[in-house]
Amino acid sequence: MKRLLAALAGAVAAVLCAAAALTSVLVSAHPAAAATLTEVTNFGANPGNLRMYVYVPNNAQQNPAIVLAMHTCGGTGPGFYSSTEFASLADRYGFIVIYPSASKKMNCFDNWSDASKVRGGQTDPVSLMSMVTYVEQQYHGDPNRVFATGASSGGMMTNAMLALYPEVFKAGAAFMGVPFTCFPNEAAYNPAGNSSPCVGKTAQQWGDAVRNANPNYRGPWPRMQLWHGTADTVVNYAELEEEIKQWTNVHGLSQTPTSTDTPQSGWSRRRYADSTGAVKVEAYSIQGAGHSLPMSGMAAVAIQFFGLTGSGPSPSPSPSPSATVSPSVSPSASPSASPSPSASPSNPQPGGCRVTYTPNTWNNGFTADVTITNTGTGPVNGWTVTWTWPGNQQVTNAWNATVTQSGAQVTARNVSYNPAIPAGGSTSFGFQGVYSGTNTAPTGFALNGAACTIA
Repeated sequence: MKRLLAALAGAVAAVLCAAAALTSVLVSAHPAAAATLTEVTNFGANPGNLRMYVYVPNNAQQNPAIVLAMHTCGGTGPGFYSSTEFASLADRYGFIVIYPSASKKMNCFDNWSDASKVRGGQTDPVSLMSMVTYVEQQYHGDPNRVFATGASSGGMMTNAMLALYPEVFKAGAAFMGVPFTCFPNEAAYNPAGNSSPCVGKTAQQWGDAVRNANPNYRGPWPRMQLWHGTADTVVNYAELEEEIKQWTNVHGLSQTPTSTDTPQSGWSRRRYADSTGAVKVEAYSIQGAGHSLPMSGMAAVAIQFFGLTGSGPSPSPSPSPSATVSPSVSPSASPSASPSPSASPSNPQPGGCRVTYTPNTWNNGFTADVTITNTGTGPVNGWTVTWTWPGNQQVTNAWNATVTQSGAQVTARNVSYNPAIPAGGSTSFGFQGVYSGTNTAPTGFALNGAACTIA
C-alpha cells in the first residue's frame, strides 16, 4: 500500500511539473508588446507651449523618416493618432510620427500671429521644429526625410512649416488647409468656420509670401500635396485654388495642370509637373466631402507621395480587385497628357539603354517605378518601353507614361511632357497593378525595340 501511495504521489508530482513547464513555455511565448504613443517633455525650445507625442514603431528603420502629423482645431495629438492611419502606416513602413498638441484658441495651431509668419518667430513653428530636431537626435531620424501633414488647422500649419523651413521638409500633405500667410491677424482667424478669407491674391503674391519668408533661399522647394472636400463649409473649398496658386508659383509652374485624372470614385486629381515630368504639386478635390478629411485611404496616398512606401512619390490608391487593364493610364485624362512620340522614334544603339525596375508589393496589389537610362551616344526622341509579365500581373493605373496591356504584353509610351531622353540621361515612370500568386519581376525590357540591360 505504501508503495502504491508513493507511486501515485510521484505521478501527480510529474503531472504538476509538466503543467508548470507548459505554463512557463506559454507565458514566455507571448508576442512582443505593441508600440505605443509616448509623450515627450523637455524636447527643446517651446514658445508655443505645445505638447509632444511620438510614435516609434517596433520595426523603425535604422535612420527612420519623420512625419509631423498635426490635428484639427479642438483636437489633440493623441486624438489625431487614434483617428488617422499614420501610425498603422508607420508600423508598415518603419517611419516615426510626431503628434503635437496645440494650446491656443480652441487648441488651434497658431496660423494668425505675426510671429507665425516669420522664421524663428516665438510661437508654434519653433516648438514644432524643436520636436523634429529632438527625433533626429534621440531616434537617429533621417534629416533628409522629414515631412509634414495635417488637417484643417494642422493643414494650415503644414503650409506654414514648408514655407518657413523649406530646407527641412521635403514634402507636405495639407488636408483642408489655406495658403501660408492667409490670416493677417487673430481677428481674421475663426476656427468655427469662414467663408473664404484668403481668396483674391494672385499666384505671384502668394508665391512671394513664401519666398519672402526665406529671401536668401533658392531651393529646392518642398513638394506639396493638397486635399479639400467640395462641400466643406468650415474651410471653404475655394481655398484649395489659392493653395495651388501659391505652390505652383513657388515651383515656377503654370496653374494649368500637366495632367488630371480620377484615381478613385469621387476623387479628382490635378498634377503639376516640371519639365522633367516630376510632380511638384498635386491637388485632390473630394466630391461632396465636408470638413471631414483625411478619410480612409488618404493617409496612405500622402505617405506614397512622400516616397516612404518604396515606390516613389504619388502612386494612386489601391485599385479595385475587379480592375483589369488601363487603356490610357497617364495620370491624366486631359489632352495635354496624351502620348506624343515623334513620328519615327529614334532607336538607341544596341545595348544603349538600361532599365531599373523597383516594385513594392502588398497582398494582391503592387506599384513599380521604372527608370530608363539612355546609355547610347545620341538622344532618344519619343520612347516606347515594352516588356512581358512572367505571371498574371495587370496594370491598372500609371503616371508619367501611357500604359496599355494585351495579355502579358505591356507597352509604356511617353506623354507630352517627357518624350526626350538625352544621351546619358534618364526618365522615369510608374504604375500600379494587381496580381495573384507571385509578383515576379519582368526578365527583359526593350526601348523602341532594342533590348536593354537590367540594373
